[in-house]
Amino acid sequence: MIRSELIQTLADENPDLGLPEVERIVDLFFKEIVEQLSGGGRVELRGFGAFTTRARDARTGRNPRTGEQVPVSAKRVPYFKPGKEMRERLNSKVT
Repeated sequence: MIRSELIQTLADENPDLGLPEVERIVDLFFKEIVEQLSGGGRVELRGFGAFTTRARDARTGRNPRTGEQVPVSAKRVPYFKPGKEMRERLNSKVT
């Protein structure tokens, strides 16, 4: 599912909200997650999972086109850990 499909699904399931309103809600939701993570925080959605960041050390990478070694600086990357309910649902047998 892509962002526009999510917005359309939410709008279809909530006919009292207009498409622009649903789009603003989705934008705000994602914006808040990004702001929390950029401040070093954590976002936990019970039953779904938790978003955090992980530190990556500086290293020497390789340009795949030329084979030349290039420095890669240290950085933080987003990380998602699925919740117990999600893992159970994904691994349950479909009947």
